[in-house]
Amino acid sequence: MLLTLALVSAAPALAQSLPQRVQARLGEAPKGTRFGLLVTDEQGREIVAVDADDRFMPASNTKIYTTAAAYWTLAGIDRPDATGGAAVRIEGSDVILVGNGDARLSSAADCTTDCLATLADAVAAKTRQVRNVIGDATLFPDQRWSPGMSWNNIPSRYGTGIAALTLDDNEIALDVKPGAVGDAPAVAGLGYYTIDNQAVTLPAGGKTDLDFDRPVNSRTLRLTGTIAADAAPQTLRMGIDDPAHYAAWRFRALLKARGVQVSGAVSSRYRPLAPSDDPAVRQGAPVARPPQQPALARLAPPPLAEDIRTINKESQNLHAELLMRRVGLKRGSGSIPDGVAEVETMLQAAGVPRTAWDLSDGSGMSTYNRTAPRSTVRLLRWIAVQPWGAAWRATLPIAGQDGTLAKRFKGTILEGKLFAKTGTINATNALSGYMIAKSGRTLTFSVIANDVPGDVSATRFMDAALVEVAAAN
Repeated sequence: MLLTLALVSAAPALAQSLPQRVQARLGEAPKGTRFGLLVTDEQGREIVAVDADDRFMPASNTKIYTTAAAYWTLAGIDRPDATGGAAVRIEGSDVILVGNGDARLSSAADCTTDCLATLADAVAAKTRQVRNVIGDATLFPDQRWSPGMSWNNIPSRYGTGIAALTLDDNEIALDVKPGAVGDAPAVAGLGYYTIDNQAVTLPAGGKTDLDFDRPVNSRTLRLTGTIAADAAPQTLRMGIDDPAHYAAWRFRALLKARGVQVSGAVSSRYRPLAPSDDPAVRQGAPVARPPQQPALARLAPPPLAEDIRTINKESQNLHAELLMRRVGLKRGSGSIPDGVAEVETMLQAAGVPRTAWDLSDGSGMSTYNRTAPRSTVRLLRWIAVQPWGAAWRATLPIAGQDGTLAKRFKGTILEGKLFAKTGTINATNALSGYMIAKSGRTLTFSVIANDVPGDVSATRFMDAALVEVAAAN
């Protein structure tokens, strides 16, 4: 009798359908979490759906839209970036360092390609004395932060300012080492920021918990928190609010190192955002562009396709934002609205309804962004049949192997068989892409979690649901 009852009670669980099992996995997340999910087969037939037409904040799944638009819009994406490289020119006695949208310009001592030092060499070969060093970021309108980005992200490397002249990922690193117990730790860096060091060194075994903050557009940074006397050196990375000024500041140092006397000041130039930077205002009118001034030297960075790999594998926000602006230069002024207009043209071609999405940036940092899982799946399926689809897919992280998925799906049926873009921002997780199911079929999916209580990650519940789908197909 007891055995019969046990079998009867177990039967409903054994008979659960795939959608029920997926819902059960998602239901293990903290109460209040809102999920959207869609998985389709190779013919586009729906396998399982959970609120797939609702709109969610996609976080860095936004980069799917941005990077696909770059492949769709920009010619020669697999060739050296002849138009994006930084340049230098001399106006009178002034040196002008000009940004053209490249995200990879470097001042690192071990730089071998796309190096600021190359431009400094060109100036040193031309003259031994200059007056002012000016960073010119006027190619794009001044939109250093996108609408809807949380202000608290601005001091961080994830929320660094966006400008046509960009150097060293617009990040500054500070190395922090323990001092004597009770004293402030030692801080080393390039010296761009003035450090208000309020941190304290604790006895050995104490808690190491360092933090920093600064007002917007301030170059005084306040270091707080604690570091244990026996702690290893800590490296803190922070954003830059005036990227063109930082680039010019570093350029001056390189010029001086080459024996070029700099008698004047370091400054930056930006172009204010104007109504004409919105394609809806221009109504098809041509974009006014200032004449190009002859350059003393100009860099040719590696192909943009390589940077798209960085954007998707590492979820690099700055590079994604600059790519969106590069897309916006196709027919516009390089503004965010111009970039979004190109994304809209692509989505029309892909058959994605306009009501299924809204974008305010290219990286996913904006809390105004919205996408529906069905719109993302439709876009992904359209990408797959484009001539550049395979190249684009190769830029996605691989489960259990690399990028932002290196530690996920380890030991599951999807290790090495899921290729997808991640997304994480406050109370939000997302994952969209392709996966090879148990049968060998390729499935297309998008899953997003919003309103995750306490900002606890929902990724393990999303991953478990996708494993259920892969095992059943």
